[in-house]
Amino acid sequence: MTLEELLRSRRSVRSFLPEPPPDAVIERLIELAVTAPSASNKQPWRFVVVKRPEAIAAMAGAVREAVATVAEHVAADGRAGFVAYGDYFTRFEGAPVVIAPIFRGHTVLSGLVAPSLPAELHEAIAAMERDSGLVGASLALMSLLLAAHDAGLGASAMTGPLLAAGRLKEILGVPASWGIVALVAVGYAAGEPAPTDRKAGSKVTRWIR
Repeated sequence: MTLEELLRSRRSVRSFLPEPPPDAVIERLIELAVTAPSASNKQPWRFVVVKRPEAIAAMAGAVREAVATVAEHVAADGRAGFVAYGDYFTRFEGAPVVIAPIFRGHTVLSGLVAPSLPAELHEAIAAMERDSGLVGASLALMSLLLAAHDAGLGASAMTGPLLAAGRLKEILGVPASWGIVALVAVGYAAGEPAPTDRKAGSKVTRWIR
């Protein structure tokens, strides 16, 4: 499969067979994921691999609780729609493996500048340092998704569950200084999803010549 074929044929899979992939296959996905680039080669990522059904169920329960709490604060005419949307946030529950890529910021410059630096630049530095970790881990996440597809596995990266990020960090034992990028459901696909529409590159590009 060429790189273009791999990119164009990848799908977000949310329905899985119960059989889990071998640990060696998951380990290889992560070995390929960590070939991704990162700012100053800080490699700001770690990966928490969850196979224990009770842990996955606890994660889904925490997300449902967060969705229910938010729903209480949604206007009545939009509540049913939000609850239906929030149902997608727990679709990882049917996967035999859930991988949580985590990240931390790249803190260097913030320790060098004096308080006299204008507040706008202090804020820019803080955002840049945090986002450099998130971007690096996100690049690794995309490599993981492509590696899973190439290995004949289905996978889906989900950010909706981060509504319960605090509780998920507790369940997964993620240190306070680290953040969760997404939850990645992985397994053998129970079916092949239909392709979804994509805007043409020309529609999302603005040239400055």
